Amino acid sequence: MSLTQRVKLAQELHDGIAQDLVGLGYGLDSLLFSEDDETKRVRLRSLRLDINVLIEKVRKEIFELRISADTEQPLSQANSLQEDLTKSFNEIIGNVLQHSQASQTLVSIQDNGIGGAYAKSSHFGLQGVTERMDSHGAHIDLQSDFTGTHITITVPLIGK
Repeated sequence: MSLTQRVKLAQELHDGIAQDLVGLGYGLDSLLFSEDDETKRVRLRSLRLDINVLIEKVRKEIFELRISADTEQPLSQANSLQEDLTKSFNEIIGNVLQHSQASQTLVSIQDNGIGGAYAKSSHFGLQGVTERMDSHGAHIDLQSDFTGTHITITVPLIGK
């Protein structure tokens, strides 16, 4: 794909899908702030987080489409590790749910970064994870300090 075609596609993604997603997000924000029912607020927050993820994916694709013509890299190379990890975990967890006949599963992710992972009032990432897992009766253990972050999610599978 030529640079001109890539830039045109990036422009169309930005002016179309990206803007539509942002508009949907604003609409959900309006509903979220006017809703008094906490159960509905949790669902709206979850949808808002899903839209944020989609917006970020579209932005990454737009950025990748605009990289210089001399690099001629596959469009998803910049975020291929995240995509491959996500697809791999989805496959593994799908296999557990469909084939293992297990009564629970435990997912654990640990890094050796700077730590500091905790719920923040203006960020909804960890809050969204907690809300999603709470709806499945899961237990989340988060430990984060200067040696890194370790998150363990234990999910009961009985009655799945």
